[in-house]
Amino acid sequence: MLTTHPDVRREGSIERFSLKPLMSLTDLVIIRFAAATCAALIPLGGWAASVASAPYGTTRQGQQVTQYTLSNSRGVTMNCITYGGVVTRLDVPDRRGHRADIVLGFGSLADYEKYNGKIHFGGLIGRYANRIADGRFELEGHTWKLPVNEPPNTLHGGPHGFDEKVWSVVRTFQGAQGAGVQLRYVSPDGENGFPGTLTVDVTYTLTDDNEVRIDYRAKTDKPTVVNLTNHSYFNLAGEGSGSVEGQLIMIAASSYTPVRPDSIPTGELASVENTPLDLRALTPIGARLRSSFQQMRYAHGYDHNWKLNKNGQRNGEPTFAARVYDPSSGRVLDVYTTQPGLQFYAGNGLDGGVTGTSGAAYRQTDGFALEAGHFPDSPNHATFPSTELKPGDEYHEVTVWKIGVR
Repeated sequence: MLTTHPDVRREGSIERFSLKPLMSLTDLVIIRFAAATCAALIPLGGWAASVASAPYGTTRQGQQVTQYTLSNSRGVTMNCITYGGVVTRLDVPDRRGHRADIVLGFGSLADYEKYNGKIHFGGLIGRYANRIADGRFELEGHTWKLPVNEPPNTLHGGPHGFDEKVWSVVRTFQGAQGAGVQLRYVSPDGENGFPGTLTVDVTYTLTDDNEVRIDYRAKTDKPTVVNLTNHSYFNLAGEGSGSVEGQLIMIAASSYTPVRPDSIPTGELASVENTPLDLRALTPIGARLRSSFQQMRYAHGYDHNWKLNKNGQRNGEPTFAARVYDPSSGRVLDVYTTQPGLQFYAGNGLDGGVTGTSGAAYRQTDGFALEAGHFPDSPNHATFPSTELKPGDEYHEVTVWKIGVR
């Protein structure tokens, strides 16, 4: 159960967010702008939460891939596939009850195989989401060398990461808690240079409270480093609808990790105050996208890690991290997480070279990613939250996407 939800207060012409105690699960989809009250997501039927499966194709190596469709009683459906644990669709009603897919993706397994090693649409990222400097880190007195796939660094676990593997299905379930599927991938000792056999379980659950809950769990037989996330790109107006620059974002963070020109953190924490990275109030994504601020120039826009404030966190429950609101459709996406950081990426690398689910070519700012996780290059920064996992311990992180309308 989520513990807190964001509230909004107005200071002059600026809307500021704070966290207040949770009164009920219904309150989580209430969005208040000054005196305006936002309603919960419009129910579109009375069917129970359910899960269904269907063949999705065969990989180039001859592995069978299955698609799972999770549905709730309020008109939300989510599709994921065993290839990469990819979330291929997330269909959500708008304020008028019209449904649209709000995640970017491809229409075929062949396209996921061809492009997802670079674009990562909807995939489960590991062993180490984000970047590791120079493809190396030290652990227990030993230097581990990783393959470099974003020279001179390793990105998202290196080439052929977790989002290019076929995951097994441990179980599916449906009931009062929602509908879900538990996926597993066993990464062998030494895969992409990482030590230890790592057993990873990721569970997707779609609830009747219009939450997509992602539980990440992992165990190892040798000391290793782990950082898992999901790399879905969102467009709340609907996949293929064009730029997200007019959608509004806020991130509950007062500081971020500045980077070098190659997007590796310098190791310091810096205040967002008086920078384009101050997103503590709802701000159009495009308002500062072309700023001359050096950090924005390094990343060609937004591609940074924010240190989440984690106000009110208790008992390891996910707390509020970010909100995005689309004025045109009324859709709202709230992100809650147990993770310490959030990477906001505005699709800077999309250049029209790939065609999405609806047949539209994806270009810069046609989608955004909110990757909850640990900080980039944490194994090389002793002051960052540790990503080390030892035998006998369990890695467990949770991220929740809360869907609503205004």
